[in-house]
Amino acid sequence: MCVKLVIPTTLTMAKLYFRYAAMNAGKSTALLQAAYNYEERGMAVVLLTAELDNRDGVGLISSRLGLTREAITFNAQHSMAERIAHAQQSRWIAKVACVLIDEAQFLSPAQVQALHRWAHAYNTPVMCYGLRSDFQGHAFAGAAMLLVLADDIEEMKTICDCGKKASMNARFGDDGQRLREGEQVLIGGNGRYRGLCPDCFYAGA
Repeated sequence: MCVKLVIPTTLTMAKLYFRYAAMNAGKSTALLQAAYNYEERGMAVVLLTAELDNRDGVGLISSRLGLTREAITFNAQHSMAERIAHAQQSRWIAKVACVLIDEAQFLSPAQVQALHRWAHAYNTPVMCYGLRSDFQGHAFAGAAMLLVLADDIEEMKTICDCGKKASMNARFGDDGQRLREGEQVLIGGNGRYRGLCPDCFYAGA
């Protein structure tokens, strides 16, 4: 008698994703595109962004292409599970298909750990978009923890003024001069920050 072995199908498990890049790589555009792709198929998403980022208004995710979406804000003291639940309740979402987080470098390490746990406990993908390092080449605490815990990590590419791949972030003053000292967090857009390749980042240091 021949016995046929039945091998169970492996369940696809959700992941914590980290999509990082230098300034002006289109991170917010990619996030909004991902949200659109889910919603086009009738799936509900939760959008979160840092309370600190008020460039276009608090609670807005905006891209350089002109796309804008409202989002639930978070700060370093918030429970991420509670923020996701708040977003669900405010939009009457029964089931979340994906959680999308902009400015993820401003997450605290504890929040990243909570999101990693949440993604696996609820089998729901969490996609984080943000910077890896600040204008001095130092890691943001949230980004550092994402690099440790994220199940899927991808660098989004952009270019330096010289044409090489930009992987660093430089800060500039109102007079256009490069700033090398100051607080780690100073909110600003294209006029304040620019993505540079390492050669240009260290030039004149």
